[in-house]
Amino acid sequence: MPGENLTRLEAQERARVVQSQSYEIALHLASGDETFQSDTTVRFTGEAGASTFIDLIAASVELVELNGVSLDPAEVFADSRVQLPSIAAENVLRIKSTQRYMNTGEGLHRFVDPADNEVYLYSQFEVPDSRRMFPVFEQPDLKANFQFTVTAPARWKVTSNQPTPEPVAVADPSGVGVLGGEALATWTFEPTPVISSYITALIAGPYYEVRSELTSKDGRIIPLGVFCRHSLSEYMDADYVFDKTREGFEFFENEFDFPYPFDKYDQLFVPEYNMGAMENAGAVTFTETYVFRSQVTDAIRERRVVTILHELAHMWFGDLVTMRWWNDLWLNESFAEYMSTLGVAEATEWSDCWTTFAASEKSWAYRQDQLPSTHPIKAEIRDLQDVLVNFDGITYAKGASVLKQLVAWVGRKPFMTGVHDYFVKHQFSNTELPDLMTELEAQSGRDLTDWTQKWLETAGVNTLRPVFEVDADGKFTSFVIEQTAHADYPTLRPHRIAVGLYEEQNGAVVRTKRVELDVDGARTDVTELIGEQQPALVLLNDDDLTYAKIRLDERSLETVSAHLGDITDSLARALAWSTLWDATRDAEFPASRFVDIVLAHMDRETNSTTLRTLLNQLILAASSYVAPERRAETLEKVADTLWQRAIDAEPGTDAQFQFVKAFAQLAATDDQLDSVLALLEGKIELEKLDIDTDLGWELLIALAAGDRATAAEIDKALESDRTATGNQSAAHARAALPTAEAKSAAWDSVFVESDKPNAIVRSTGLGFLRAHDRELLTPFVEPYFASLTQLWDSRSYAIVEELVDGFFPSPLADAALEQATRAWLDANEEAAPALRRLIIENHSGIVRALAAQQADAAA
Repeated sequence: MPGENLTRLEAQERARVVQSQSYEIALHLASGDETFQSDTTVRFTGEAGASTFIDLIAASVELVELNGVSLDPAEVFADSRVQLPSIAAENVLRIKSTQRYMNTGEGLHRFVDPADNEVYLYSQFEVPDSRRMFPVFEQPDLKANFQFTVTAPARWKVTSNQPTPEPVAVADPSGVGVLGGEALATWTFEPTPVISSYITALIAGPYYEVRSELTSKDGRIIPLGVFCRHSLSEYMDADYVFDKTREGFEFFENEFDFPYPFDKYDQLFVPEYNMGAMENAGAVTFTETYVFRSQVTDAIRERRVVTILHELAHMWFGDLVTMRWWNDLWLNESFAEYMSTLGVAEATEWSDCWTTFAASEKSWAYRQDQLPSTHPIKAEIRDLQDVLVNFDGITYAKGASVLKQLVAWVGRKPFMTGVHDYFVKHQFSNTELPDLMTELEAQSGRDLTDWTQKWLETAGVNTLRPVFEVDADGKFTSFVIEQTAHADYPTLRPHRIAVGLYEEQNGAVVRTKRVELDVDGARTDVTELIGEQQPALVLLNDDDLTYAKIRLDERSLETVSAHLGDITDSLARALAWSTLWDATRDAEFPASRFVDIVLAHMDRETNSTTLRTLLNQLILAASSYVAPERRAETLEKVADTLWQRAIDAEPGTDAQFQFVKAFAQLAATDDQLDSVLALLEGKIELEKLDIDTDLGWELLIALAAGDRATAAEIDKALESDRTATGNQSAAHARAALPTAEAKSAAWDSVFVESDKPNAIVRSTGLGFLRAHDRELLTPFVEPYFASLTQLWDSRSYAIVEELVDGFFPSPLADAALEQATRAWLDANEEAAPALRRLIIENHSGIVRALAAQQADAAA
């Protein structure tokens, strides 16, 4: 990716000499299938006589005019910059350019719906991609007003940050005003408030639209919209989305005591999306996988609600007040993650959301925080490439966990009042870490300097262990919580935690006592427990108040092993599962034993996200962490047990559905594949389980991976599902076929050819790595590493990430792969740091798998 980077030092220097004021952006979206026209006028102030640049990634530049003086595009435009020599105190810059539509989920993405051949566009600009649509000072602290004028087919819906105006017909008898016989129209939007460029937005096409409204805290009527492609309209449950949006609005406006800061709120579900959603001001885009055309797990339904409230929280955290530079990205993402979980738990029917957070988000955070690439929540971001790889479990989940800890420490009311003051003082401007901490200190009366340094400015996760002695009667005579840290990240932190004592009563494991206290330093005495009877289970960090790994004493481990499913509280169960998984990943607990405990208790798990996380961990443990000599028998046992659990599950339940899906992922023996085929063909029926379109694809993919389906059968299934999802599933299935020829074809389709959209690249990777015979992947180890530098130099970041992570042959999980990965890192020390980080993280996963295998073999 030559010439597309921007360093923090360059951004700081540019902000010193430039202050952007306004953009007038005219876009003509009817000039062809590959490009569109952009005509942008930028007004900005500057240091007279200074030279600077504006960002632009364009197919060509036709005009550059600075303060009435024409500049030669051939001289001033190169790579991703237009040089601006000798600016004035007041400047007007006009640039006309030809821009490329993208199929990578970056910039202005163009999608043709295979169901009806309709064209849909949407923008995705975070981190540095508004420059793919118009020239812009692409850094968050150069905020401005943005005014869009858009010419497009008159029948389209055109949506941006401001309310959509009435279109004006383009009447041109010469034919310029029509596209393929279609009439054109122009939409002239009002200027936005002062916002950062990365949250501007344009969504255009024949979208299906549902309208509603709500009344804001300050009495304004806020128009609401929900959009999706027309071919998905029958599945769009807009009323439910509106209901969750209203609940979120009321909750956030009350908590922040600050009304919604924009004029309208549209939510648009768009195709081929790279993430869950994006907080464009007043025009949030979501992955259309949240439009449920088939059955999904309750975990996904809840995740959609969390995502809806996460993006709504961003309207305050990120859009109203924005970090000055990307090192404070946590000011956006950590707060949105914390507030969305809090809001979902307290304002919607998903009241178990903190259990969901503990099971899924914190698991992500703990994994990320133990990688060699870990970083402080407030990260050191040297350039745009650094931030591209920093949308991770630390920025989101660890940051949110730490905020939960901070609220427990300072109190919720002082915390929210401080947040209110922060919004009032810094609205529509940019901030850094001290700006927020100043307000929280003022309201809480606490000095947060030490807390900030230890929690936000250092990396790594602490481990808490109970160490105690009991007398002859089994009563505690001493009880200490020991805190340790990894040698590379030795910070010991202050924790507000609870200790729960649990006993077995009438077949259930219930809490009988809870002690809340502050833990600090290497050893903390818990005097409140002296004289208490040792219970069946001692659970540190009960209620999940802090961010730390926990360990169990031997008696507690025995209780959990035998009775985990009997723990009545869902959050306590999630914490128990978490400590077992952490110990397994750390090679302190045999993977085979973890597998056996999961198989014994998974049918008792009632929280959908906990079960979903647990099944993923089960599959990883069985396939990569168990000793190689017992891997095959373990995988067969796991698959057989999953199938039996599906048969035994209550009909129509989320558990039944999840067990079937997990079974399909692992089915490999003749008997298992016979069951998959019988289920797909209707020869076996599980009561109230609907083999709908998407589950049918999952079963067909399982058969393809097991050499029980052919390319012709995949093509036949695609004929009956000519949709975007169908195309992706077919790519997944073809790549899963267990032949060298199929794997080579899948590889070539995305590594050699470069025309595939992001969603097809992603699906192909999923199928490629699906190999019961792992030796099918061995021939691709060498070409994988040989391709990395060329990929980085020639593809966009979104596609590079899909290829690097999606095709890393991790299922091999052996010493040869570890050595090959380490060899590439040793030989490519000068490679782009962001690319090296991706490979370092994959290498770490293999090292961890090898350690777990060794521990399992020794058990």
